[in-house]
Amino acid sequence: MKNHIKFINMRTGNFSIALVIVMLCVSISTMAQGDGPRFYWKGLMGTNAVPLITSSMGGNSNPFDPSNQVIPGSNFEATMTMAGYAKMLPLFKRSALVSVIMPMGRLTSDVSINGLDFSNTARGFGDPMLLLSVNLIGAKPQMNIPDALRYQPKFSLDVLASLAVPIGEYDSSVPINIGQNRWYGRVGMPIVWQIGPWVPGKRTTLEFLPAIWMFTDNTDFVGKTMKTEPMFQLEGHVTHDFMEHLWGSLDVISYSGGKATIDGVEGSQLNNVGVGGTLGYKINDNMQLNLSYSSTVDDHKTTDLQMDGFRFTLIYGWHSLVEGMKRLSGND
Repeated sequence: MKNHIKFINMRTGNFSIALVIVMLCVSISTMAQGDGPRFYWKGLMGTNAVPLITSSMGGNSNPFDPSNQVIPGSNFEATMTMAGYAKMLPLFKRSALVSVIMPMGRLTSDVSINGLDFSNTARGFGDPMLLLSVNLIGAKPQMNIPDALRYQPKFSLDVLASLAVPIGEYDSSVPINIGQNRWYGRVGMPIVWQIGPWVPGKRTTLEFLPAIWMFTDNTDFVGKTMKTEPMFQLEGHVTHDFMEHLWGSLDVISYSGGKATIDGVEGSQLNNVGVGGTLGYKINDNMQLNLSYSSTVDDHKTTDLQMDGFRFTLIYGWHSLVEGMKRLSGND
């Protein structure tokens, strides 16, 4: 029995990071970086995860605003922390992910709108976001340890929907806030494409996320009404394991559309690209640390989105089955 448990633990050690680490939707506050690589990898059903995400970003758009509305000549500096919870579960016999995340932080801005200058510092909680992602094409859900041992993503296609609840800090007397005073969300179709063997230390993937963001009107934007057109997002990653505990990726993201109109005065549409990179390190079977940097490129015009920033993500994940196996091994 002891040898059998050791054998299982040896095998599960190679895939435990996939079982217990579930990335959450963080695009609510780090739009220039997007969801990030390996976000839609699948794990053992019943996996739980709690992330702590810290970002430092600056540029000419409010990092807490998912529409990335550009204010020419403005300057934003934001420090954000987000915490949440996610769970993987089967839905209609397919893998699914549900999550909720709460942004909070501090935002400093210097902006000029319609000839009026505003210097403001906002702090507090933003709009919580709910997410549901369901696999449409790909391997069957990993319901037990043998399923996880045999799992290979090959080609997978999901459908996702997210929704932000407008209960964050909002002051209608200033144009820049952490909360957005409107409902917003997106629908998308994440793709993960396995390249080569699915062995820890050798895994390589191509990943894509086409999505569309939609926004209701903000009817109290400094006493005016702000309408925002749908915004299209396309995110891509090439990820590779450098060794069993260390991986990296090249990241690209583009945005188009999202034109804002304030009481009939139209703004500019987005047509911007950001590039960056991510390093991920497996601390132990339950903890993962990721570091990302991204920056917009070809952004010389005042109407171009100009953003850059770092993101640190620490995730703690667990599964009752895996934790139980660890306890049995330790007792023996």
